[in-house]
Amino acid sequence: MKKSIKVAPKKRRGRPATGKDPHIAARMPIPLIAEVEAWAAANDTTRSEAFRRLVELGLTVKTKSVPSERQRAALADLASKAIDSLTAGTPDNDEKASRKRRLMKGPEEFQQVRVDRPKPKGKA
Repeated sequence: MKKSIKVAPKKRRGRPATGKDPHIAARMPIPLIAEVEAWAAANDTTRSEAFRRLVELGLTVKTKSVPSERQRAALADLASKAIDSLTAGTPDNDEKASRKRRLMKGPEEFQQVRVDRPKPKGKA
């Protein structure tokens, strides 16, 4: 019996695939692109590889979490006890309470920029 003739698979038309990963486009400001290109030049890599590596680095960085309400209460209680131990010799209870309130609230200059405290109601 004769062997059958093998037929080559049909050729695909168009440009061949260059990679397995999908292509993603993003809009970025020109200064940011310039910084990435400078980073790529400093690390001896291409711009595409620099974007991939910088995104991977950004995703592995752990961000600091905001303390929960329970943690905030525990921290406030700890600060309150520390202030009480420091002001043990103060005879006037009203003065002691006002000092404690001022210490817990913090200086007026920094009250607006604190991110760990809720914003006051009624003020924008």
